[in-house]
Amino acid sequence: MIQFRQMICPVSPDRVDENRVRATALGVVITMGAFFMTGYEIIPAFLAVDFYIRAFTRLKYSPLSWLANMLVVSIGTKPVMIPKAPKVFAARIGLLLTFLTTVAAMLGMSLLPIILGTTLVGFAFLECGLNFCAGCWVYTYVVYPLVRKSQ
Repeated sequence: MIQFRQMICPVSPDRVDENRVRATALGVVITMGAFFMTGYEIIPAFLAVDFYIRAFTRLKYSPLSWLANMLVVSIGTKPVMIPKAPKVFAARIGLLLTFLTTVAAMLGMSLLPIILGTTLVGFAFLECGLNFCAGCWVYTYVVYPLVRKSQ
């Protein structure tokens, strides 16, 4: 367990409500479930746009995070503010996975979209169900060592 206490995450002064983040992750799980059931390429394409909005724009909400916010507000949970930067990094990973899933599905590949989509669903489930940020794990054990090595 000591390895999880030594996680290194991107840092910024911006904050976001953890409840909304977790509800958004639940939306990702449900949306990808719809893709797995139907095979419609538009579904991961929609998620790619959603992840792009969260990762690269200053908009307050993406479509999924707006729905998640409506859910959180209707339930009446108190906001739990957490750093936004790790969630932006995770959204960039989500963008990559959904983009690749969409392209692979459009090219008629059968196994690759399932593998990529399942990876995304696993990361989203860890966030919404277990409050574990897989993006922080990827940053700590993949990105940070590569950046340190190049310096």
